[in-house]
Order: sequence, then structure tokens, then C-alpha cells
Amino acid sequence: MAQRARISLSGTSPESVDEIGNQIRSISERTGVEMKGPIPLPTKKLVVPCRKAPDGEGCETWERWEMRVHKRLIDIDADERALRQLMRIQVPDDVHIEIVLKS
Repeated sequence: MAQRARISLSGTSPESVDEIGNQIRSISERTGVEMKGPIPLPTKKLVVPCRKAPDGEGCETWERWEMRVHKRLIDIDADERALRQLMRIQVPDDVHIEIVLKS
């Protein structure tokens, strides 16, 4: 049974996460390895409510700051040539990439 690599991408910008997924897809097509994905996972919304007024006076007005975390999951055959090319991808600062080898 061949080894597989599970790649999980997460980031705050969906365009940059999809761009990294497209680069991984082009690497798998060039090297001829089998790939499944990118599978979009549910977007996590982190909401922080805070008061507008610095003191307790006035009406209670709130600001709601929100950060969305977008995730993608990719399964790819763990070919040595493909993994070497995966390590050369320039990943932006707002994208987190994790590669786990599975048997």
C-alpha cells in the first residue's frame, strides 16, 4: 500500500489558500501522482465584541470584530519527487500549511 500525504491549508484569505491549492494541483499533474481535493472545510468565524465608549457613560454601543479562517484538505500520493517540489512552494504569511504522511 502506497504512502499518502495529507496536506491541510488554513488562512484568513480564501484567495491565497485557493492559490496554494492550485499550485499543489499543478505539481501533482506534472509529476503524475494521484490527488484528491482540495476539499473545502467549514469556515471558522472568530467574533470579538467590544464596547465603543471607553468609559461606562453614554449608550451601550458595540463593535463586532470578526476574523474568518478558511480551510482546505488535500490528499496526495507521497512520491519523493512531488514532495520535494511541494517543499519549494512559496507560502504567504497568512497561510498555514501542514503535511502529514499516512500509510
